Amino acid sequence: MKKTELTLSELALIGCTRAMLGAGATLLLGGKLSSNQRKAIGWPLFLIGAISTIPLAVEVMSKRQRVETERPDRLW
Repeated sequence: MKKTELTLSELALIGCTRAMLGAGATLLLGGKLSSNQRKAIGWPLFLIGAISTIPLAVEVMSKRQRVETERPDRLW
């Protein structure tokens, strides 16, 4: 099993990047705004969310630690 400890601010950053990525994708795929408006708002949100995910993912993966769990010698 692997364990990762994150600070509250790191967790908030991860949540924000996911939200921006999702909002941008929704605007690009949605039909409520005109095509030009969707592209003008959606692409920046999507790209910022996607690009900011990379350094956060690297940071989180570098904090992962392998945790040894106790396993019984017998299952019964």
